[in-house]
Amino acid sequence: MASLIQVKRGTAASWTSANTVLAAGEIGFETDTKKLKVGDGTTAWTSLGYTVTDGDISGVTASTGLTGGGTSGTVTLSIDSTVATLTGSQTLTNKDLTSGTNTFPTSLATLTGSQTLTNKTLTTPVITQGSSTPSFTTNAYTLVAGDAGQLLLASNGSTAGTVNIPTDATTNFAIGTQITILQTGSGQLTVAATTPATTTVYSTGATAASPKCRAQYSAITLWKSAANTWYAFGDIS
Repeated sequence: MASLIQVKRGTAASWTSANTVLAAGEIGFETDTKKLKVGDGTTAWTSLGYTVTDGDISGVTASTGLTGGGTSGTVTLSIDSTVATLTGSQTLTNKDLTSGTNTFPTSLATLTGSQTLTNKTLTTPVITQGSSTPSFTTNAYTLVAGDAGQLLLASNGSTAGTVNIPTDATTNFAIGTQITILQTGSGQLTVAATTPATTTVYSTGATAASPKCRAQYSAITLWKSAANTWYAFGDIS
């Protein structure tokens, strides 16, 4: 003969009215709501929390971290404060950060190495070219990659000198590179291509392909517009 196991049962109203204290582990079932509670031997019925069944979260007590009513009710979750700290790579989609406090590490303000800034607003930027100004004293100097964006001091004394622009194959300056040469000596300075047949220099100088600084303390700025095309402008003779 099959065994029959029954638990205490009654309507929600009858349980509330009786406010029974169930023994530890004893089950009480509400026949109209289909909910049940498990006693602990000391807590009265109305103070006990329901046991969740079939995804029904109604009546779950605050001590479980969930509050709300019904399977379609609103659930309030208490999230640990440490969740507010985001580290590493994070993707936030459709998240409301209203009134939130977002603290980014100060290290983000320091950019090192090669950086690409797209659609960024730089307020009163200061561009520093280095702690010292490069200079040369030789009467025949060929530009090197490190000269890009620099102001070069040509201190060649009283002897005339030449600054040579290498071919693109030799030194691949980026398109748009600017280099300024300032003649600090009394010897007149000429700017010319190392290989004229390959590299073209345009200027308003008397000899357009090899312009000269007009006098001591004159300067010539070189601008690269294409692989082997440079424009020279400034205090040129």
